[in-house]
Amino acid sequence: MKKFSCGDVVPGCEASWVCSTDDDILSNVAAHAAADHGLLEVSAELVAAVRANITTVS
Repeated sequence: MKKFSCGDVVPGCEASWVCSTDDDILSNVAAHAAADHGLLEVSAELVAAVRANITTVS
């Protein structure tokens, strides 16, 4: 399983996800970024920042 906490990239945000793949995390983060942070486009830099902060959990 993979875990990502939005607060690792956006200080103060408490959203987090545990999913089976990095792609599932990225899909959820894209929806969250649009709905809660007003980002209409997920940049390559954001994807890189998210990927760099995804951890593996057991």
